[in-house]
Amino acid sequence: MVQGCARYRWAALAAFLLLPGAAAWAQAGGAAPAAKIAVINVKQAIVTTAEGKQASAQLQSQFAPKQGALDTLQKQITDLQNRLSNGARTLSDDEKARLQRQGDLLTHEYQRNQDDLQEAVTAAQSDVVDSIGRKMLDVLDKFAREQGYTVVLDSSAQGSPVVYASNEMDITDNVVRLYDQAYPVKEAGGTSSNTETKKPAGAAPAQPAAPKKTTP
Repeated sequence: MVQGCARYRWAALAAFLLLPGAAAWAQAGGAAPAAKIAVINVKQAIVTTAEGKQASAQLQSQFAPKQGALDTLQKQITDLQNRLSNGARTLSDDEKARLQRQGDLLTHEYQRNQDDLQEAVTAAQSDVVDSIGRKMLDVLDKFAREQGYTVVLDSSAQGSPVVYASNEMDITDNVVRLYDQAYPVKEAGGTSSNTETKKPAGAAPAQPAAPKKTTP
């Protein structure tokens, strides 16, 4: 599911998540132990959770009718363009002008509806990221403390300092698994599901629905 969240910023994760351990050592005047660092892809984690996948499917269903209406408008515009092209020598000037005006009106309507849909989808995606993200921070904080991590870097953040990280440092899958356990989704029939879905290596995470970017 992911693009930036307008109301919930990941700047804290983009830089680092500092846990109290190192600060306590510094205040005590002792030599701080070597920092134990981990890396997480927050965007991937959000859309990979069972809740994120469920939200993605719900968004696709929610905006499918509006996307279908856009597709219908696009077809009408294309049909008009074909009529004008095929009848370049046979249509009267008045008919050409009428078809051109009709096409212009449909094009403006298409662009307006597309912008409205894009805005609605972006807002809905932001709500999903905001809701899951705040709960995920709690899961991440607990996991990092239990495992003794002093720094957690977000590799998906814009301007992230992470250039390379070994697989052993990546805790994305761990956090997703713990999140699904802490916040199981409700399946049809009201039952909760904690089933962990294996993601093929290199597979792109599912994203919430977004309108097609088609220019008439």
